[in-house]
Amino acid sequence: MTAVAARLDGVWKSLGARVILDDVSYEAPTGAIVALVGPNGAGKSTSLSLLLGLRRPDRGTASLFGADPRRATVRRRLGVTPQQMSFPSTLRVREVVELVRAHYVRPLPTDEICARFHLSALAGRQTGGLSGGEKRRLAVALAFVGSPDLVVLDEPTTGLDVESRQATWEAIRSYASEGGTILLTTHYLEEAEALASLVVVIDEGRVLADGTLAAIRTQAGLGRVRFRAEPISDRLAASAVREGEMITIRTADPTGVVRSLLEAGARLEALEVSPLPLEEALRTLQAQ
Repeated sequence: MTAVAARLDGVWKSLGARVILDDVSYEAPTGAIVALVGPNGAGKSTSLSLLLGLRRPDRGTASLFGADPRRATVRRRLGVTPQQMSFPSTLRVREVVELVRAHYVRPLPTDEICARFHLSALAGRQTGGLSGGEKRRLAVALAFVGSPDLVVLDEPTTGLDVESRQATWEAIRSYASEGGTILLTTHYLEEAEALASLVVVIDEGRVLADGTLAAIRTQAGLGRVRFRAEPISDRLAASAVREGEMITIRTADPTGVVRSLLEAGARLEALEVSPLPLEEALRTLQAQ
């Protein structure tokens, strides 16, 4: 049986008359990278606050490593980067890293952390002089300083340029390959596709889908057939989108569509048959 680092089970949470989480259940198995995706206000960050012991569910349970998230022994196994984070402006980057290291029993070396997150050239600079993206890289790096068993990242790469995002992704992958567990929220669907072994889709406080990327696409029930434009039957034309020289058909039965086209004598030049991109799959799930 796979061990679970974090779990919400039948959780409800409301603020006044507004229901934020409506019977939400999901888990982060040990060693997995789990991405929570969904629109703003879906309940992603609220669910993390319950798992971190910052809030209590109205109903249901939140647990870390099978225990109450408010227990100090459990919280010592965590590394966290919230959506917003600030630093004393006069402290230097190296000093901030060393200050956080002092709270852990088995911290990573300062130089290693700085190298992993491309902070080495900034180590001697005061945090007040950093750009927004540089501060974000530092905030993410601090979640890994203590060699935690679970890292929770709320929108970790917001504001980062392409190079910094790629470096952060590589650091996350490296941590997971060593047996660490990651639970992250993201607005970047390419980030979920690039990193996640499991995806949880949340919208309006409810879990719409939970599983691998392949399972999410299957649940959406559609694939995509794309080929160079040529005459097609009226039946297929109803679901076809023309983009310049290409036609795209979204369908629950890509194989059947290709068979129908071939039987009708279509040449199908530049044929592509693929699962839906995650963004399209999510739109389909939200509309169901």
